Amino acid sequence: MGEMNTKAMFKLSYGLYVCTAKKGDKLNGCIINTAIQVASEPNRISIAVNKANYTHDMIKETGECNISVISNDATFDLFKHFGFQSGRDVNKFEETGAGKIAEDKISYKLAENGIPYVETGINAYFSLKVEQTVDLGSHTLFICEPVMMEVLSDTSSCTYEYYQNNIKPKPQAVGTTPKGETVWRCLICGYEWVGEELPDDFICPICKHPKADFEKIVR
Repeated sequence: MGEMNTKAMFKLSYGLYVCTAKKGDKLNGCIINTAIQVASEPNRISIAVNKANYTHDMIKETGECNISVISNDATFDLFKHFGFQSGRDVNKFEETGAGKIAEDKISYKLAENGIPYVETGINAYFSLKVEQTVDLGSHTLFICEPVMMEVLSDTSSCTYEYYQNNIKPKPQAVGTTPKGETVWRCLICGYEWVGEELPDDFICPICKHPKADFEKIVR
């Protein structure tokens, strides 16, 4: 058997979603890329959430969540706010006035289940009730019944490819190497740093992750 080319994984197509939850007074949310209708009779949606996310623990304990479908109107601020910081450290729904968060750039409302859904850069939302959970190692698969759904915009849904090509900040070259280029790419957000050796104390300027989360590519 030949060597596996893991780059094949990047060819799989995904949508992007803000998954939100509520536990007590705490509201939280994270970015996920796996919300799929898995049955029509009865209607069922599955979502996979990384166990490292605080939102994961909240869904597991409460059995409820909402997913807001990210559209092509979304800006990088939405991804930065929900994807590059943890709800364990910050209150992602701390309001800056009139139901807006993240420096007045993102607005949200509470759905009938009391869980927030995002309105900015979103074309629909679903309120979900967990029916089954499957332990998948790094992630938990939640199989859910949709109890409420609403269309918010006619803009196309954002695919992972659209995010990579049109929303994520373009790589910034910092220095060049004489024999072609050595590139260090952040595995979290895709930021690229050009140079022979990434400093040990380097922190990604986009998502604030350390050198350990960069891969070295020679072009």
